[in-house]
Amino acid sequence: GDKKQSNDFHILWEHECSPNMVRLFLGCFFRRTDVNTVTNWNVPLVWEGTFDPALIDDMYKKMDPRVAVVVFAVGKYTRFLKNFLDSGEKHFLIDFRVTYYIFTDNEKDVPKGRNITIITVPSAMRWQDVVLGRMKWIRDEADYLFMMDVDSVFHNRFGAESLMFFFFLFWFFSYRDRFPYERRPESKAYIPAGEGDYYYTAAVWGGYMEDMYRLVRYCYEQSEEDAKNKIEAVWQEESHLNRYLLYNKPTKVLSPEYLWSDYDQVPSDIKVVRISQLVKNYAEVRPNGGN
Repeated sequence: GDKKQSNDFHILWEHECSPNMVRLFLGCFFRRTDVNTVTNWNVPLVWEGTFDPALIDDMYKKMDPRVAVVVFAVGKYTRFLKNFLDSGEKHFLIDFRVTYYIFTDNEKDVPKGRNITIITVPSAMRWQDVVLGRMKWIRDEADYLFMMDVDSVFHNRFGAESLMFFFFLFWFFSYRDRFPYERRPESKAYIPAGEGDYYYTAAVWGGYMEDMYRLVRYCYEQSEEDAKNKIEAVWQEESHLNRYLLYNKPTKVLSPEYLWSDYDQVPSDIKVVRISQLVKNYAEVRPNGGN
């Protein structure tokens, strides 16, 4: 059963994979000298050239993890589903057990023929409300959870090097004081000037299911507290996510290879773009006119 499988998953990870995984990454750090390949709290910062794709996929396939990918496709955002799913089947965790959980207000626009579970939701609901309401069910069906923006397309391999108990992707910013953190002390997402490691995006984030459940619940509760105090964090759930990760460090950080923006020129550090967010007219696709 699923409970036994979850226990087996833990045992296999603790006794076979964890030490090997550390050696696997540490042994590869010296392949890249042009970028940081380890964080200041000594966990892998994953770039092309810092891991062996075949070896790491093989290690994780022995565990046979169940992976859930949660995406929201409400309103006009359903138009992005086909390319997201088609490209995911070509590049995302190939030969792993992946289920896409599509939260949508228009079920007829969801492409058929994939390993998909459709959850019908009102278009106006906040994602934290929706995910928490379904999290117990998803927790019983998956070991890992990814949250991804549907207006994205996979371009290259996105493999098991992305898996770990808690993994997040950071965006480039030149100086810490330029990170777009919530700087108002009145908000629960407040991060003082001079603090912070990276700026993490909420467009691709994930981890072991129980860790993700705690984080989603945290974002929900902090957003609710802000609402009671008549304030909303500058980047909503992303601001609360960054506050959480400042004091609860991820066990792996993904480089911007794992989510680039088609609005921006690709810098020389990025050898391969694995997934990118599409150029679009926000005023046309968003119900609030792009705000």
